[in-house]
Amino acid sequence: MASFDLTGRVAVVTGGNGGIGLGMARGLAEAGARIVVAARNPEKSRRAVEELEKLGTKARFCAVDVADEASVDGLVRSTLDAYGRLDVLVNNAGINIRKPPQDYSLAEWRQVIDTNLTSAFLCSKAVYPTMKAAGGGKIINIGSMMSIFGASFAPAYAASKGGLVQFTKACATAWARDHIQVNAVLPGWIDTELTQNARREVAGLHERILARTPDGRWGIEEDMAGVAVFLASPASDFVTGTAIPVDGGYAVQG
Repeated sequence: MASFDLTGRVAVVTGGNGGIGLGMARGLAEAGARIVVAARNPEKSRRAVEELEKLGTKARFCAVDVADEASVDGLVRSTLDAYGRLDVLVNNAGINIRKPPQDYSLAEWRQVIDTNLTSAFLCSKAVYPTMKAAGGGKIINIGSMMSIFGASFAPAYAASKGGLVQFTKACATAWARDHIQVNAVLPGWIDTELTQNARREVAGLHERILARTPDGRWGIEEDMAGVAVFLASPASDFVTGTAIPVDGGYAVQG
């Protein structure tokens, strides 16, 4: 369908070298978008770029510290220099430090908030002039089930992801007249390196997730591709300010 075609578009995916970010990047690439993998790890990112190029698109790696304004501005300049446009931003970069609130240091709190939430502000602010000048664009913020639910072992992560949903709504309202749609995706429990660590660190987590998820399984990276294409494409031109769970039914359970 033409409304889902991303041929000629350029998408920047922060943290796009693995997990949810790479799953979304694959979907965008298969729909025709050129991809900029914005991340820290060069070797991991080069492997992701090679994989994306095998899907028949152009892809490149740009090293970036998403919590540093100058580095983020450099990412945007590099993308424009390489491709001449920037149509889609996926704010996916994120970390978690699992411990109860009383055990957090201020430095740990700031590290999680800056990586997960401040980065989305910096990246969105940086791409706004380009998208406005082009007549529109798409910003996709990656929230979490922790945007909805609390967890004793993830206070900073939950705060950052809850804040990301409200930031999404603010940007959607501010930029709608510029034809920039801003939406959030709330992944459920997806089988990634991050959640594999969680299963090792939180006793009984695996069993609790399976018991609560009606689909009866953990999600996989490929489950994130469809929503990424929808929110990046003309098909979602009248959709903005939403937070869409992709969770196998986890969030609807009482």
